[in-house]
Amino acid sequence: MSISSIISKIKQITTYRVWCDKRFIPLLQKHFWKEKTFWTDGFFVCSIGEANPETIKAYIENQG
Repeated sequence: MSISSIISKIKQITTYRVWCDKRFIPLLQKHFWKEKTFWTDGFFVCSIGEANPETIKAYIENQG
C-alpha cells in the first residue's frame, strides 16, 4: 500500500467519523456549510532518514 493511499484513507475515515458524531454537527454546519471537507487535496511526506526522535520532535514543535 502506498503512502498516498494511506493518507487518503486517513482523511476519509477522520472526515466520516467527525461528521457522524452528533456532538459536532452544530459547529460543523456553521463552519463547513458549503461542503463537508476538512482536508486539502494535497499533502507532504518525506522520510526522516537517520534523524533521532528528539530532533524530529523539536522540528515539529518549532513549526509555525
